[in-house]
Amino acid sequence: MLKEFKEFAMKGNLVDIAVAFVMGAAFNNVVKSFTGGIVSPLVGLIFNTDFKDLKWIAKEGTINEAGETVGEVAVLYGEFITNVLDFVIVAFVMFMLIKGINSLKKKEEPAPAAPAGPSDNDLLTEIRDLLKK
Repeated sequence: MLKEFKEFAMKGNLVDIAVAFVMGAAFNNVVKSFTGGIVSPLVGLIFNTDFKDLKWIAKEGTINEAGETVGEVAVLYGEFITNVLDFVIVAFVMFMLIKGINSLKKKEEPAPAAPAGPSDNDLLTEIRDLLKK
């Protein structure tokens, strides 16, 4: 059983998937820092606020002794939009990556057609002639 598991775990496809998963997680951090550090502040310039802090307050909260807001109900649409931007950027980069890989693949040439053999009539004629001998 251990030998079977080792063969399964060391198959090329499984190792490739593991590497892709680790690379994807690292790339996700790069995209988050890009949108959080570059895109969000630039969009925030348009709205005169930090983009991630954009929210719609449905119910006002109260401020406790520590100066924290308690009981506030808010829709954090700025954070949602930032996450959508993250997704769009990752999806676009993955699309471009796959497109580039597909263009680098060697175009497979169609297999040459099998040589045309004798027709059924020709074979039957040959058999008839052989039987006459």
